[in-house]
Amino acid sequence: MGPDDSHVTARAPAHRGGDCAAVAPILARVGDKWSVLIVRTLGPGPRRFNDLKREIGGISQRMLSLTLRGLERDGLVTRTVFPTVPPRVDYALTGLGRSLWIPVEALGAWAQDNRAEIVAAQARFDGQAEKPSPPRPVAARRAERTLTADL
Repeated sequence: MGPDDSHVTARAPAHRGGDCAAVAPILARVGDKWSVLIVRTLGPGPRRFNDLKREIGGISQRMLSLTLRGLERDGLVTRTVFPTVPPRVDYALTGLGRSLWIPVEALGAWAQDNRAEIVAAQARFDGQAEKPSPPRPVAARRAERTLTADL
């Protein structure tokens, strides 16, 4: 760095092991596949159970119920039952859930924006993995056999 360089490197905060254990269950909840999709779907506004199930392809009724219950328990989603026949149930994000929706929406947008580049990188990587390894020199093979025989 020269005297005219104004680049400043921020120091990383000190790692405290107890913090990891404390936030692990929260990150597991908000980071799982279905929770992220539910939060993203509820971002624009309340939805009924069947609307959520339709909008989130591939989720079973049981998994949707379990995930909604967990999000409700964590204070991210509210469940409102209307006394109609049949009963109508709406799910919506709480204030805390809305604060989570902001980074979830940004992450979803990032994934969509970078999908083609990621697919291309995966194809390059998978193509390299399929190439046969070059043959090892005879001396290396002999040394390996000798080592194995000694064990």
